[in-house]
Amino acid sequence: MISNALPQRRAIHRATIFATLMGALFLTGPIAPATAQSKNDMAGQAKVSAFAQAVAEAAARDTEIAAFYRDNGYQPIWTGSQPQDLARRAALLRALSGAADHGLPDFNTTELNTRLRNVASLRDLGRAEVELSKLFLSYAQGVNSGVLTPSKVDSGIVRKVPRQDGAALLAGFVSSDPTRFLKALPPKSPEYARLMKEKLRLDHQIAHGGWGAPVPASSLKPGQAGASVVALRNRLIRMGYLSRSASQSYDATIQKAVQQFQEDHGLTNDGVAGPGTMDEINTTPEARLASIIVALERERWTNMERGKRHIWVNLTDFTAKIVDGGRVTFTTRSVIGKNIHDQRSPEFSDVMEFMVINPTWNVPRSIATKEYLPMLKRNPNAVSHLKLIDSRGRVVNRSAVNFNAFSAKSFPFAIKQPPSSRNALGLVKFMFPNKYNIYLHDTPSKSLFGREVRAFSHGCIRLSDPFDFAYALLARQTSDPEGTFHKVLNTGRETRVDLEQPVPVHLVYRTAVAPAKGRMNYRRDVYGRDARIWEALQNAGVAFGHADG
Repeated sequence: MISNALPQRRAIHRATIFATLMGALFLTGPIAPATAQSKNDMAGQAKVSAFAQAVAEAAARDTEIAAFYRDNGYQPIWTGSQPQDLARRAALLRALSGAADHGLPDFNTTELNTRLRNVASLRDLGRAEVELSKLFLSYAQGVNSGVLTPSKVDSGIVRKVPRQDGAALLAGFVSSDPTRFLKALPPKSPEYARLMKEKLRLDHQIAHGGWGAPVPASSLKPGQAGASVVALRNRLIRMGYLSRSASQSYDATIQKAVQQFQEDHGLTNDGVAGPGTMDEINTTPEARLASIIVALERERWTNMERGKRHIWVNLTDFTAKIVDGGRVTFTTRSVIGKNIHDQRSPEFSDVMEFMVINPTWNVPRSIATKEYLPMLKRNPNAVSHLKLIDSRGRVVNRSAVNFNAFSAKSFPFAIKQPPSSRNALGLVKFMFPNKYNIYLHDTPSKSLFGREVRAFSHGCIRLSDPFDFAYALLARQTSDPEGTFHKVLNTGRETRVDLEQPVPVHLVYRTAVAPAKGRMNYRRDVYGRDARIWEALQNAGVAFGHADG
């Protein structure tokens, strides 16, 4: 938040002593030829040149700001004395004072205030002009598309952020009502508004003691009693899961509250506060607040048109959803990439174009050489369900191959698995062609969908209900989606089925989700990405700002 807001305003108003002269200069008409200029005209031109040169020099290292001032003839937009200049400064200060509500860095303007207080020349004023533009862009771009560059924080976040050009932002601001322009910058998604509301609520709660003491037990179950159960009861009350109660035993009411807590945190909702559940119950409100602030940043990264119909895959929630007009119309469980190097599922957005029924699995070379080649060296008949293919596309007779003669680099064959119910991709895959070779698909390994944490794949997203997912997609282009799907499936042949209306796909990673109804939902940081984002945000100046009212 802005500290000492009143001195800041006074400092900027002091600058208008110099800006008054600047405003008069820029209201003058064309300058006459030098031979006809009066001394006053020449003095005015010199002052304009001094200001313009100072602006050009101060903006030289920022190509976007430099381009804006070059296009507007180096005229002031902040430090002039006209009503619109005063309105822009006031609007910016108001926006900066609420920056912490968005989980943005503290825009400490102390240095700028000092510079404005010490303005002694038009060159000083020109430099202050550029500093205000830099401050504006830092806020505007931060609140609109995020403070961080995702790929610099984690290589698995390959998302393209819709960042607005700085020169265009400044030009748009100058030609608009400043207050309305700044209010229109944050994401308009309902999720963003709900996260901000929850952030303020949690700020307030932390300022008033948070959720109390943690529960001093590694696990508790129904029927138990004692001090630890009382601590559990009290913490659930502070979290909003229980009404006030004097119960000292783990009764049905507490069990029901624990079940709701488990539901909201992606846990098996058996009503038993086992080690996993207890870890989540004892997570501090500060840690939850950090998750919300990270979620706000992530929401800014996806501040784009997501598609009236789109597919939303939240990696931390292990689900894939179809969303129509803002309403979830289909949900299925998913399995995501293992939490090891080069197998974590990346985050990005693309467009699903088609599905392949009865797919062939073209084994990625990394899997072929790292996993299957060692097996073939030990036993040439290993993984017999897979076929070796040479460079001409011919099936290779394994008995004629000395696998021990090859290394991972020199292995000359491709490996494929023909269509079948045993195929690693199952009986259907859903394609949104991308350079990461990620797609959604069926799997014969159905038992994994019963796990609480489902990170087992090599990076692609496995679906628990792929047929139903296919029916939901095909329903937009056929009156009999199930019949259409099975007619192709029953051929046993690999077949591509195009989607007449391609569907945007968003692979996201949200550990804090604010549903339209009910309490906040939290999920585990399975890849540790949110921890890295939070650290980067803190390094950028983001901090907790607890409400005290």
